[in-house]
Amino acid sequence: MSIAMSDTLAAARRLQAAGVDSHRAERRAEVIAAAVRNMRDDLVTKADLAAAVSGLENRMLKVAVGLSLAVVTGQTALTVGLLKLLQ
Repeated sequence: MSIAMSDTLAAARRLQAAGVDSHRAERRAEVIAAAVRNMRDDLVTKADLAAAVSGLENRMLKVAVGLSLAVVTGQTALTVGLLKLLQ
């Protein structure tokens, strides 16, 4: 028996224990299981999130390094320009 089938059976048994008649409990459990199966493609795992965060961190680091280089280059250009003016 697959995990999904046993989960569906367990859900149906819980519904029955809560007072839902057998047929309705089984049908509701099947509908819920089908909905979960259909949503699985849209679910995100911890590994997916970790990969996305890592990618964003790398992009942010590249931007920070680029901005730092731009600031240093700008400061150098200003310093050289001021030195030329003072000569």
